[in-house]
Amino acid sequence: MSEPDRFEDDLLYALTRTGEGFRPDQADQPGMVAGGYQRGRRRWRHRSAAAVVGGAAALALVGTGAVYLTGSASPSGAGTVAAAPAASTGAGTGLTPASAGAGTPSPTAAAAVTGDEVLSTFKALLPKGGITEASGRGTDDPQTKGTFASAELVFDDGAGKSRLMLGVQKHRPGQGQDRSCPELKPGQLDACSVTTLADGSKLYLSEGYEYPDHRADTKEWMASLTGPDGREINLSEWNSPQEKGAPDSRPNPPLTLDQLKAIVTDKSWDRIVAAVKPDGVDDAAQSTGLSLQDRQATLAKLLPAGVTVTKADGNEVFTNVQLRQGGTSGSLVLRVQKLVQQPGDKATEKLFEGATVLPEGGLLKLYGPGTSDSKAMPMADVLRGDLRVMAAQGPTGKPLLSLDQLKAIATSPEWTLKR
Repeated sequence: MSEPDRFEDDLLYALTRTGEGFRPDQADQPGMVAGGYQRGRRRWRHRSAAAVVGGAAALALVGTGAVYLTGSASPSGAGTVAAAPAASTGAGTGLTPASAGAGTPSPTAAAAVTGDEVLSTFKALLPKGGITEASGRGTDDPQTKGTFASAELVFDDGAGKSRLMLGVQKHRPGQGQDRSCPELKPGQLDACSVTTLADGSKLYLSEGYEYPDHRADTKEWMASLTGPDGREINLSEWNSPQEKGAPDSRPNPPLTLDQLKAIVTDKSWDRIVAAVKPDGVDDAAQSTGLSLQDRQATLAKLLPAGVTVTKADGNEVFTNVQLRQGGTSGSLVLRVQKLVQQPGDKATEKLFEGATVLPEGGLLKLYGPGTSDSKAMPMADVLRGDLRVMAAQGPTGKPLLSLDQLKAIATSPEWTLKR
């Protein structure tokens, strides 16, 4: 991977966090929500080798905000549209977000499950009917590194063939997002509901279409279960043997919403869920102990005269900062991270290849105009022991900080580990 590509991977996570706070104009919301549903479904159907969002998808997420994952510009998950029929000196080799997603299995991690086991579990929960084109993916698949399991098949109950797809993943605490029912125009969803089950799980059910704009009439009905243990089980069915590009084989998909619910809530998935490793970035493990307020106060001291912080939000690692200079607004993405070394991981070592050695022994990589990666977004990335500090031009507003000013922020000794 080239350094510009590696830079983009490194910044994508910050951009997605920033994008979660954006809200579309009301006039554009219905179409964006419909598109968000499609992108959200594709995310779990076609997991990448690194199990993270790729460049184009992440940038789309920035544009649509929380719509991408939740299907709604509202963070709320309750509601119904239509009634459903039922500073250290230690050596540091750390992780970029792309590599951190693989996670580290805990000592009590369950044994891996094979694709055949996932598929047989799925088959056992289906009503009587013919099954063809069946395949499964287990947690032993090296492409997803244990963060995903799935099964796919064509089911025929005698009334026509139907494509069924099921995916199982697990989120880290506080990182899952509940689906919600959006306010869409008639015809975009025929039914939608979100309910809270006795164990605290959220169950989303919908009767919709593969294309909300009805460029084709193929229907998609789906169920999505998110649980307190981080599980997310998604099941979709179509009234066609293919998701796209095939004639409809029946008026409606074969399984009712009650049947979809029964499948995703069945206890037989517990063993598979236990074997799935959490995806995403373990922010808590990479926390420096600096609170959001700590980081904002330190940054305020490092900004050039006349540039002020108007808003800052984020998690344990990333801070999305809104800036103002006079009547001009801009933004900054700040990353302050404690590196977590995993055996054999070389991502950070490769990221800082060719870096400038700082007087105190740290490493500095610069991106943007005047560097070897002149087309990249301006960014300064510093590694000092097991502390990493990145300051990058944000995705909104005007560029208020030069690359030299970003460098001054990232290389400042003000940044230290609290733990």
